[in-house]
Amino acid sequence: MSDAWSKEDELGIIDMIEKWVENDVRPIAKEHDQQDKYPHALAEQMKVLGLFGATIGQEFGGLGLPASIYAKIVMKVASAWMAPSGIFNSHLIQASAIERCGTQAQKERFLPRMATGELRGGVALTEPNAGTDLQAIRTTAVKDGDEYIINGAKTWITNSLNGNSLAVLVKTDLDAVPAHKGTSMFIVETKDADGNFKPGITVSKMTKLGYRAIDTCEVVFENVRVPAANLVGEKEGSGFKHAIGGLELGRINVAARGAGIAQGATELAVRYAQERETFGKAICQHQAIQLKLGEMATQVEAARLLIEQAATKYDANERCDMEAGMAKYFGSEAGVFCANEAMRIFGGYSYSVEYDIERYYRDAMLMCIGEGTNEMQRIIIAKQLIDKHKI
Repeated sequence: MSDAWSKEDELGIIDMIEKWVENDVRPIAKEHDQQDKYPHALAEQMKVLGLFGATIGQEFGGLGLPASIYAKIVMKVASAWMAPSGIFNSHLIQASAIERCGTQAQKERFLPRMATGELRGGVALTEPNAGTDLQAIRTTAVKDGDEYIINGAKTWITNSLNGNSLAVLVKTDLDAVPAHKGTSMFIVETKDADGNFKPGITVSKMTKLGYRAIDTCEVVFENVRVPAANLVGEKEGSGFKHAIGGLELGRINVAARGAGIAQGATELAVRYAQERETFGKAICQHQAIQLKLGEMATQVEAARLLIEQAATKYDANERCDMEAGMAKYFGSEAGVFCANEAMRIFGGYSYSVEYDIERYYRDAMLMCIGEGTNEMQRIIIAKQLIDKHKI
């Protein structure tokens, strides 16, 4: 843990978040999810709670929380409703790129506004033809004097409709070999002072199976002019490095979201198993249900410990791509497993929108895909394992 945060501080922060989740997040989850309605009130409350500056350094007005505390916050929010965690998670990934790779002038210009939530961001990496393979992006930025002109399309971009800033990965050199050396990252402020999208930027909200209420969109850039001063690090060719440099924290975040879904689904199942009766007794007394609950509870705790391990190494500035990959892989799979098992425990009622468990089921699979597919995580883990144990 960071020296700036004592155990008492951590307990106070977690207690504050728990109260917010129970009083403000959980009560509106069903309505906003079913209506695919953005939770504007929650976003404003996040500003007051400091969540938009959670991991931003204190010198820039943020809380400067270590990953170990931040992961617990994310897990708690996701245990009630996963979707709102994306509002500040995606924002903080952009902030992290600026804090890690930006110039001092860029940090001073953007981070204080991001910490307060005045500037709300996201990360525009994925394209219709490029997800895991970021080197295949086609969005371009061409230098024109002291500006760059951006053209291209991004997809599955969180915070792009209700936010006002994006970290956009582009190609500045189409002939670079290897291709990733031709990528750069720009901070694009997408809206003017009146909250309208700037000329050339078109944002279209996507309809999704889960992760509803949060704005996930396609973003099209047509001759969008961006100051050269917004090139992260003010150096071309480092965009890919900037993007993957934040993946360790990003994967810890996704692991926490998956583990939160697992925890929330398990809690619902434990309660329902005591309320529902068959053959004259509560179903929690049937061995078949007990086997499910026992496995679910164990997966939640195992995910929590893997997240803690990865976050501890991250906070110590140690390499943790293998540990973050393990946490992301297991935490997200635990979310899918526990949501699926809870659906079976709820039986026919699991298919009713009157019960929250169906939302957990729909939300869970996204965690296996986001921040690098779980297939990719296992490859990363295996490669690191071999490197560490060469014969």
